[in-house]
Amino acid sequence: MILQAQHITKSYYEGTEETRLTVLDDLDFSMKQGSIVSITGLSGSGKSTFLHILGTLDQPDSGNIIFKERDIRSFNESDLAHFRNMNIGFVFQFHHLLPELTTVENVAMPKMISGRSYKESIRASEELLKSLDLIERRYHYPHQLSGGEQQRVAVARALINNPDIVLADEPTGNLDSIHSRELTDLIWSLNERFDTTVLLVTHNDELAKRADEVYNLMDGKLHKLNEK
Repeated sequence: MILQAQHITKSYYEGTEETRLTVLDDLDFSMKQGSIVSITGLSGSGKSTFLHILGTLDQPDSGNIIFKERDIRSFNESDLAHFRNMNIGFVFQFHHLLPELTTVENVAMPKMISGRSYKESIRASEELLKSLDLIERRYHYPHQLSGGEQQRVAVARALINNPDIVLADEPTGNLDSIHSRELTDLIWSLNERFDTTVLLVTHNDELAKRADEVYNLMDGKLHKLNEK
């Protein structure tokens, strides 16, 4: 297994300190290398919270995250930041592209953060953009791109460091049906080409059902709906 979550619990105070809402209740979860898994559920059910915990953007109240047999909760902040940048790619509902940077610079940013030179990072970004049919947009700024193009650039940025896993939180949430289908096809083609493991949180039934495994998060528990 490339990723395992063991006994993950997370709760929040709701109104007063005496009232706590448990959104994740002793969850166990695992993913195989190269698989695509989707998690569905109502708004507020804890899907994004779970994704953020798996991506080390948030901490559980209890439990462990095992990545390639390493317990990443034992990492210090510096090691954790480096691990996150090099091993995990993130795609969110909002693209979070930096408005003052061009497409090629936005995609190159994680590689520069990892310590690579500007020249090397830009070269790698251009190669990736070319493979995703975005090379003609490399000097465009985010506001000059369509919504679908912005999300495709966000996917490219998530892939620039060749991560072992991509975590996508409602990646089609702000797209129309045509661009949603295009982005879905892109994610599946990248999985086939690079054997990238993908975990999707989505309200999009069409997207969810294409996954190898589909889970529903309800009342703090994960329920498997199907497995191919």
